[in-house]
Amino acid sequence: MHGLNQDLPLLLSTVLEHGATTFGAVKVIGRYGNDCIDFDYAQLALRARRLAAALQHLGFGSDHMVGSLAWNTHRHLELLYAATGIGAVLHTANPRLPPAQIAYAINFAGYHTLFIDADTLALAEQLAPQLQTVRRYVMMAPPGAVPHSTLPELLFHEDLLADGDPGFTWPLLDERAACLLCFTSGTTGAPKGALYSHHGTVLNALSAGGGNAWALSADDAIIAIPGFFHCNGWAVPFFGPMYGASLVLPGRRADSAFLHRLILDHGVTVAPGVPTIFLDLLRHCRETGAGLGRLNRLFSGGAAPPLAMMEAYLRDHSVRTIHGWGMTETTSAATMSFALRDLPPDQALTAMRTQGKPVFGAEIRIADDDGNPLPRDGVTPGHLQARGHWTAAGYFRRPEIEAMTPDGWLRTGDVAKIDADNTLHIVDRSKDVIKSGGEWISSQALEEAASAHPAVREAAVIAMPHWRWQERPLLIVVVTAPVTRQDLLVHLAHMVPKWWLPDAVAFVDELPHGPTGKIAKQELRQWQTDGRLGLDP
Repeated sequence: MHGLNQDLPLLLSTVLEHGATTFGAVKVIGRYGNDCIDFDYAQLALRARRLAAALQHLGFGSDHMVGSLAWNTHRHLELLYAATGIGAVLHTANPRLPPAQIAYAINFAGYHTLFIDADTLALAEQLAPQLQTVRRYVMMAPPGAVPHSTLPELLFHEDLLADGDPGFTWPLLDERAACLLCFTSGTTGAPKGALYSHHGTVLNALSAGGGNAWALSADDAIIAIPGFFHCNGWAVPFFGPMYGASLVLPGRRADSAFLHRLILDHGVTVAPGVPTIFLDLLRHCRETGAGLGRLNRLFSGGAAPPLAMMEAYLRDHSVRTIHGWGMTETTSAATMSFALRDLPPDQALTAMRTQGKPVFGAEIRIADDDGNPLPRDGVTPGHLQARGHWTAAGYFRRPEIEAMTPDGWLRTGDVAKIDADNTLHIVDRSKDVIKSGGEWISSQALEEAASAHPAVREAAVIAMPHWRWQERPLLIVVVTAPVTRQDLLVHLAHMVPKWWLPDAVAFVDELPHGPTGKIAKQELRQWQTDGRLGLDP
């Protein structure tokens, strides 16, 4: 016997229309280039419908694909809804990746139309000769914004809107239909595509935005720092209209002074991003003596936030850091370390240091090298596996990659421990864990411990070969004050097991970062191979 509830599909277009009808006057604010955009969800929905009608007129619809190479702007936000709302799939290409990887992803997807903006025009012109299928480009800018371009068949976003039908009605789609395509960053091989469905994307936003995660409401303003090409902006484009939170779009800029001004001017309460962004913002506040206005919580992803950073935000600005775990293959968040507001600071920091618990709709477990499940005892490390409503079941057009276990769990590539209450502790990436004498050393834990030294600005740990132990830790640090190898070892000796202590320390002026803000360890390994690291053994 079936229930008598109405059966309506979960579609991204319904998220937008909910925002337009329920929170129509809530602001969408864009500050980038020469654009200062202040409009609302009702206007966003109208413009998205017009763009959707224009895309249909160009021949797009179900099972078609279109691409974007752009930053976080209001026009990019409109495209997210317009393309997916007519049943097409939008591939959000990452302009931070090396050009060869961008070209690979676009050619692999094989679509004919690429949306760009003024800040990616030069990149698009550089890529154009390598793009095998792209024949048409759409500039997400008004006519005349680009006086000259070598790109063929260049259309303009605003021209498309002008020709679009304002009375356009969103089609009723199958909620299992694909809507968005994101590629991994390709740090250990060719980028792999995660193909998201309407069903999974809507459920992810609904669950991750809830009380034990982002805890969003119409009282919030979110600054969209993660690119829409990173797991589609960590669901921020969908959080806004779903929960009635205003959105602040900074374009491509992420310098501390600019972000700080946006946070104060627009009453930002929620800021997602990688730890590097928040470390720089904290330094800006210290140097200027400025506060953070209404900001009350950070959402840190991509890498473990340093304890000292979380302590400083909580102590000096009453800002909580909510640390989570997710990956391209899990659409965005799968776990969150929500810390209750009334917890004492030491207990709050303890909660913040974990990757938290699964949000509803996501499940986690760990397994040994042979795939056998391991206990949730908070002690035993194992290979992290995940499943859920928005977790990938494979890679786009890559059936040869064995991503899944025989019983349907995704192999994530992370090493983790899980407590009895299902709290997740990431130990390391499988490729980054150091195997010394048959025992695992967590590079992530060593990095966190080293970063707690007051003279250390940033730290990275990689494996170095050892004749007896196979691998030993090499600590690489950027410092802000004079410090010696011995100083660091004394500091670490109080925080990690003695046999974890690095065999060598390298001091560098800057660590390399990848397109998602993570430390580029593959590059550090190449530095080590090339002899570019002056080791202090």
